[in-house]
Amino acid sequence: MQIRETKKQKLTLKELCYQYRHVWVLAYCILYIPWFAWLEQTVTKKFHLITMPADLKIPFCEYFIIPYLLWFAYVAFGVLYFFFRSKEDYYKLCAFLFTGMTVFLIVSTVYPNGHYLRPLAFDRDNIFTELVSWLYRTDTPTNLFPSIHVYNSLGVHIALMHSTCFQGKKAIRAVSFVLCVSIVLSTMFLKQHSIFDVLTAFGLAFVMYYVIYRYAYKKVPALLRTSKREKGHVLHDLRL
Repeated sequence: MQIRETKKQKLTLKELCYQYRHVWVLAYCILYIPWFAWLEQTVTKKFHLITMPADLKIPFCEYFIIPYLLWFAYVAFGVLYFFFRSKEDYYKLCAFLFTGMTVFLIVSTVYPNGHYLRPLAFDRDNIFTELVSWLYRTDTPTNLFPSIHVYNSLGVHIALMHSTCFQGKKAIRAVSFVLCVSIVLSTMFLKQHSIFDVLTAFGLAFVMYYVIYRYAYKKVPALLRTSKREKGHVLHDLRL
């Protein structure tokens, strides 16, 4: 009896690994994180200044640190939700995010850039300015365009709006829209990014939207539309 239970557990683990084999896509982080860290350490003083006259008209507002930090949870939610609920949407979102992030890395490498928009001192002293101070200490005002904060936020919202998982869920779609817009605004009101960074992020997102959602995935590969009958055969083969 004990032997049978052990065998059953092994088969279940095998099935689980097969079901979530698409985790391999997240291995992209092995490339992105070291490359980004290298840029942050390398591009510090000598860079091309990226600013626009309109940047000076945007006031600093520390309260936008909240949506700025919520970006991390927003993107993580998008990736993890589709990882477990919709393999097709997961592949689309990852293709969207990782392509844009790679473009960002290449641009930052061949064209080091930055700005001097950050305030030298804060007019107020509160928990929000403390968080902004922490952000300024941990994130340099370099490697800015296209803004990954803006680009990835657009990517998650686009994925959510095009997924059948959220059809009819107006409240969730509305929250996603508000959060996405808030994150985009936060990059400028916190003086993390120039308007130029935001515009280039929108431009890249526009291109990738048509590549990912209108062209490359117009006809979803047959493997992503496996019928229930085929899935049954797969599980049956795994049990053998």
